Amino acid sequence: PRSVNMQHWLRLGLLGTDLFYSIGVLIVALYRAAKFALWAVFFLLGALVVLAGVYRFMAPTLTLTMLERQISGEEIRKDWVSLEAVSPHLLDAVIAAEDTKFCNHNGIDVESVQQALADAENGKGLRGASTISQQTAKNVFLFNGGGWVRKGVEAGMTIVIETFWSKKRIMEVYLNVAEWGDGIFGAEAAAQVRFGKSARALTKGEAALLASVLPNPHKWRVDPPGAYVRKRSRIIGTRMRQIKRDGLSTCVFDEE
Repeated sequence: PRSVNMQHWLRLGLLGTDLFYSIGVLIVALYRAAKFALWAVFFLLGALVVLAGVYRFMAPTLTLTMLERQISGEEIRKDWVSLEAVSPHLLDAVIAAEDTKFCNHNGIDVESVQQALADAENGKGLRGASTISQQTAKNVFLFNGGGWVRKGVEAGMTIVIETFWSKKRIMEVYLNVAEWGDGIFGAEAAAQVRFGKSARALTKGEAALLASVLPNPHKWRVDPPGAYVRKRSRIIGTRMRQIKRDGLSTCVFDEE
């Protein structure tokens, strides 16, 4: 009986040793995987920062959103132009529609974010509070969706481009990568397809119409504009006069 008991305890000891060994192997594997993932994240973030430096001088030729549209079968229409080749009316219109504090914040409108969170807590629903700088960071370097993780990276890249790019460059890139539906990217392609003219020749009313659909170019259309788009464009038209009167777009025009 004593021999049997010894064998029993030996088996238990061996099983325990195997269990601890397996747990140790698992911990080491998880540590290595986490270490690799961390390095991968650092590498990706570093690559994005380097890319931001390149895009300070060069035009982004393809974004993840453009690639997504191509994969889904859409024909991509885009034509990069300098900011000088875009109507000043469109500059005022997108600032009026998307980010009236564009010239006054450092990329993130903290006050608007706090107000959006407060509205959500009061049951008004979570509304967007992204600035033009944030939208540019997302459109150029990231993708739609992704939740809070993407939002965090977006905030970081917003700070990067606000640091290395001028407001004029941010606006120039924004107006060349913004999506206007049907595979149309950029102000020049949007003006040509929607109005049959160059972005430089856009009128105040046409600029307001284009800006009015930017929040959701797949739901709202310029040709023909629905009742909501027409109403929104009129509101934007009024705001454009305020933008001009209060000098809220001067940072785009004054910078060299």
